[in-house]
Amino acid sequence: MQSITININNNKLADKVTWLLEHFKDDGLEIASKEDMDDLKLLKATRGEDSIPAVNIKCQYANEIPKAQNE
Repeated sequence: MQSITININNNKLADKVTWLLEHFKDDGLEIASKEDMDDLKLLKATRGEDSIPAVNIKCQYANEIPKAQNE
């Protein structure tokens, strides 16, 4: 697979280029923003790390959350 980065500083031109590239999706073209690729790289790098179980996370504002009226 070959990756190409295109930097476009003009939003109108970026919309036109994206519109053009969208027509090649059926041929296997994948369009991803640099930010999306950076996020994916960060997620991949953390796959081997231990995660914190959600039940052990305490919200500092937990006491400020209003209770439901039917409770």
